[in-house]
This record gives sequence, structure tokens and C-alpha cells, in this order.
Amino acid sequence: MIEDFAARLDEAATTRKPCAQLSTDHELSLDDAYAVQRELVERRIARGERHFGVKLGFTSKAKAAQMGVDDVIIGRLTSGMVLADGDELDLNAFIHPRAEPEVAFRLSRDVEPGEVPGPDLVDAVAPAIEVIDSRYRDFKFSLADVVADNTSAAAFVLGQWQPLKAGLDNRGVVFEVDGRIAGAGSTAAILGDPLRAIPAAVRMAQRYGLPLTAGTVLLAGAATSAVALTAGTHVSATVSGLGRARFSVAEQGEPR
Repeated sequence: MIEDFAARLDEAATTRKPCAQLSTDHELSLDDAYAVQRELVERRIARGERHFGVKLGFTSKAKAAQMGVDDVIIGRLTSGMVLADGDELDLNAFIHPRAEPEVAFRLSRDVEPGEVPGPDLVDAVAPAIEVIDSRYRDFKFSLADVVADNTSAAAFVLGQWQPLKAGLDNRGVVFEVDGRIAGAGSTAAILGDPLRAIPAAVRMAQRYGLPLTAGTVLLAGAATSAVALTAGTHVSATVSGLGRARFSVAEQGEPR
């Protein structure tokens, strides 16, 4: 069952044709969903990608309440999801992509099994943009569905890394599309303080066997609602005191 579900989601991603939610005709536990996620990402690794980082989902209280959950979820980032700052995104590689502004951290060392993370675990912070792209029809899913689908992870852009700063709990975030504000908020939307994403990610990674090594990137969570991407647009996220991350969308191609 686990391999079959992973194959279904992998086919949806590689063919850009959305599939039915797994929960439509199967009961899937959260442990099962994480097993599907692991198998799904291992298919990408087998094709030549490498583990690059992790991301948290449902770090917004409002989004968590909407989904009826009381804990974060975790997904895996691979090298094939990396988009360089300022580069162009091809919509033809996705189904129905959306983007949201984030804060990213970089791990300074390997995390030991059972370790309680200290302040030395992270050595850098950066503004970021995540591109999410559910492989399910109509971008609708249950909690188990989205976990199995690797938390809709699709691509991400990192701004310039800089030394870890204090006072990340209430920095302004502006998300712009073609120079117009598409969303504005605060880093407080990320668990009240993005730094809380670090122990949360370690806890979830240890629970579900995700690798956390030196240089691992952690996307802490979205600071505003996601915005659907369209051809020919320019997208940027600015976090007060941290700088900006940006990318453009190719002129040709529309999401399905």
C-alpha cells in the first residue's frame, strides 16, 4: 500500500496530472502518511536528487485550526526543488503552484539522536519563498493526504544568508507580485516566533526519521497566505531586517 500510494503521487508530480486524494477510498494513519512521504522522496533521490532540508507546515494558528490539527507537520526538501534567488520558474513543471513568504534557517552541525537543540544548532537566517503544489485535484486534502504528499513541497528560493539575529518574533513581511502587495504580515505568524520552528523541526525529524545534518535548510513556515502563480509575473518577499528573496515566472505556460 505504501509503495502504491507513493507511486501514485510521484506519477501525478512527474506527469503534472493531479490525482484523487488518498483518503477518498483509504483510511491512512499519520504514521502511514509519513511512510508514504519517505518512499515518495526516496524516488526523487533515486533519480539523482539529494536531501537538502526540511520544512514545517501548519505553523500558523489559523491554518492549523482550519485543518483541525494541534501540531506542526514536517516535509522534506531536495536539491531538485532549489531555485536560485532571482531565477525563473517554469510553470510547466507544476500542476497548480502557489507561493508564500517564509523565514529560512541553516543548521551549523549534525543533530545527534535524542538531542535537545541548543542555540548553536543554527548559524544563519535568510528570507525565503516556498512554492507549494499539491498533487491532488483542486488543491484539496486531509491531514494525512498532505503529509503523504510531502506537505505539498515543490520548490523554494533563498535570499542571502546572514548571521542569526535576535528579535525575529515580530518582523514585518511584505509579499509582492509585480511590485504590488499581494500579502503583508509578521514573522509572528510563524509559531509566534520563527525560532520556535527549530526545536519543533528537530522533534518531528527525530520522530519520523528525517536526516538533519550540517548545512540542512529549514523552512520555518509561511508568514502570509499563499498566492497562485501566473505566467510572466515577478514575485518577491521582503522580511524586515533580513532582506529579500525573489524569482520571476516564465512567460510561457500556465498551471493546469
